[in-house]
Amino acid sequence: MCHESAVLVEDLLTHSSAQDWPKVRGVHRKIVELERMADDRKRDIRMRLPRGFFLPVARADLLDLVTRQDKIANKAKDIAGLIIGRKMSFPADLQNLTSEFARASIEACGIAHEAVGQLEELVVTGFRGVEAKRVEGMITALDASETRSDGAQAQLRSQLHALERDVHPVDVIFLYRVIDRIGELADNAQRVGHRLEMMLAR
Repeated sequence: MCHESAVLVEDLLTHSSAQDWPKVRGVHRKIVELERMADDRKRDIRMRLPRGFFLPVARADLLDLVTRQDKIANKAKDIAGLIIGRKMSFPADLQNLTSEFARASIEACGIAHEAVGQLEELVVTGFRGVEAKRVEGMITALDASETRSDGAQAQLRSQLHALERDVHPVDVIFLYRVIDRIGELADNAQRVGHRLEMMLAR
């Protein structure tokens, strides 16, 4: 659910660039619903996770892993709220770079999603062996993806800075906020990977 909400950010940017606000509102509703569902699932996991029994991994580690994933959905909701609330779109000269930046951040979320999907196999194999090596490779790929996102973010911020005189000052402030939150999608995905890495190391 968290990954699905991140994926929809690209649709938000595409539809806002086309000034298609009915479609933007539709995507916004989907993201809000996914974020709500993710919150419900997080709460359910917290309530159902045993306290008095031995688990294959530490209960605190699992809860932290869930929380870090949930922050991805929260950021997607923040981005959607900013875009729909102000009917924002990036200047035409920045739209390709914005899409590239968003795709890099979404890619990081996808890798984190895939890595978390290996948790059951990791438990079965005792966090060792071929499966552990495979997840370690995913975490390395996740770090590389987050680095690409950082590079695209720096480039986008630089180009927006060059256009500031041509854009309404208040819009500039909110565009920077959207950029920061798109970057935080990748940052939170990387934190999911780092939590898995810590679980592998124990």
